[in-house]
Amino acid sequence: MINELDQVELLEDLPDRGLKAGDVGTVMLVHGNRKGFTLEFLTWDGETVAIATVDSGQIRSIRSKEIPRTRRLEMPLVA
Repeated sequence: MINELDQVELLEDLPDRGLKAGDVGTVMLVHGNRKGFTLEFLTWDGETVAIATVDSGQIRSIRSKEIPRTRRLEMPLVA
């Protein structure tokens, strides 16, 4: 079960937000019966990259024994 403040993996690209499958975000808000989630995506130094609302099928919980990855941003940070 995914809860507020959990970290989750994005399962598909969200090009309008500059996000790619595999990006890790933090759940900020859980919507109606866990059908949707508002996520915040940050750089390693804590700057917000994007805030996005997604359906439950677009994310998954982070599992043990997984390793995070990094990538260079292709668009500017959220103002």
